[in-house]
Amino acid sequence: MALRIPEHAQWARLSERVAQLAPEGFAGDRLRNLYEGRWQDGGERSPMVSPVDQSTIGQLSKVDEPTALKAVAAAHQQHREWADVPLAEREARVTAAVDAMTDARDDLALLLAWEIGKPWKLACADVDRALDGVRWYLENIEQMLATDAHGRPFERTPLPGPVSNIASWNYPMSVLVHAELVQLLAGNAVVAKTPTQGGAVCLTVAHALMNDAGLPVTLLSGDGSKLSGALVRSMEIGALAFVGGRDNGGKVAAQLVDTGKRHMLEQEGLNTWGIWEFSDWENLAAHLKKGFEYAKQRCTAYPRFVVQRDLVDSFLATYLPVVQSIRFGHPLAADDSGDLPALDFGPMISSAKAADLAKRVDEALHHGAVPLYRGSLDQGRFLPGQDTSAYVAPTTLLAPPGAARLMHEEPFGPVDTIVVVDTKAELLAQMNASNGALVATIACDDAELATELAEHVQAFKVGINKPRSRGDRAEPFGGRGGSWKGAFVGGEHLVHAVTQGPEDELLYGNFPGYNRYPAV
Repeated sequence: MALRIPEHAQWARLSERVAQLAPEGFAGDRLRNLYEGRWQDGGERSPMVSPVDQSTIGQLSKVDEPTALKAVAAAHQQHREWADVPLAEREARVTAAVDAMTDARDDLALLLAWEIGKPWKLACADVDRALDGVRWYLENIEQMLATDAHGRPFERTPLPGPVSNIASWNYPMSVLVHAELVQLLAGNAVVAKTPTQGGAVCLTVAHALMNDAGLPVTLLSGDGSKLSGALVRSMEIGALAFVGGRDNGGKVAAQLVDTGKRHMLEQEGLNTWGIWEFSDWENLAAHLKKGFEYAKQRCTAYPRFVVQRDLVDSFLATYLPVVQSIRFGHPLAADDSGDLPALDFGPMISSAKAADLAKRVDEALHHGAVPLYRGSLDQGRFLPGQDTSAYVAPTTLLAPPGAARLMHEEPFGPVDTIVVVDTKAELLAQMNASNGALVATIACDDAELATELAEHVQAFKVGINKPRSRGDRAEPFGGRGGSWKGAFVGGEHLVHAVTQGPEDELLYGNFPGYNRYPAV
């Protein structure tokens, strides 16, 4: 069977269409930056490489800190003007932006496939989730702006300055653009930095459509270490929303210590699935299969399974057929029908990430981990002669030793680890190995016991016999331990985090060192 990329999905055709859709955002194959209300040239050129096949798909224009400071100052002026715009007008402009992105939905999804390697179905879900989520906020924003965090009537107002958004590459639409549109709806101008690893073209198109709708948006490309003074510590910034790893998140948190700025810092944690006195293996198999979506490159993926010793044989009888059935490869390689493939995942975000993950696996094996399953790239779906250096086949290791990074850190890839335990105390200790997580699950036939165990798991959301996700709309989201710092978000919590309430308001969140806020 010969595989090929359908003409409409080829990068040359796609890039032509999006350049026509947002011509002001492009200078040939180079992306412009959006600040002071217009798209501008300038900045250090940096190639953008698709993880799909290592092809160069354009160039970033990375600005320096003086330019970023200038952009933030202009965003602050935009913020002052936008804060006075009536809610009805804000709703109309956000609706116009959502409608424009809805019309461009398929091309936005194809950009995600090329830029960050998402299979077609998952790329469409990323765009749809962003737009559907904002529509929900449009329906409920009036009520959410009418109460404080304790449910008391209060007319909330925008923050003193724009919201700065620094997000990872894996969900450009459903995390970054979604958050920005809600922040705008609440009366704030927004500043966003494009992730350096992927998603910049998609974000350029989305922000061009937002700008066309009359929304005060700023979009900058650049190295986080060089722009942090402007995007994190600048006096004009009213709040910071960060999504990324613990190393960078820790640096950002240190920069915020003496500023008193409102912040929402989402960082990774080792999400775990604990299995104790459990027998519903058929339902577990369905959850395991879905868990491999996007190669587990998401903050709510489950890469660790902690299993009661007496259940290891039953667990493996369920788990191994699932991992052997995982489909991966080029996300746009169609067969003779022309239909885009239905895959569980495509590449890692880069060949460097794939190489690092291979090193982590080798390290764990060297220290004594047992290889239970090691897939091969020969099982993948690829074009003839395609560069596959960014791809990793599913891998499963038993009993990673304490000296291995995979024992304590999230792999952010399709590498699972299994830990065997004999007591409930061991189960909880192994589930809490990374000092906090965003989500976790207890699989147990006894609902009362499962609930009791869940109370001791250091994760923000703990499911009973089912996975938990980031969620959005009315469901709050946060983290425990090192996985989160600052205000929790979702529904009214997100709106409250980016608006001002009464002086005695205590936001829902985790603000260590800030007596004004409760530690949750």
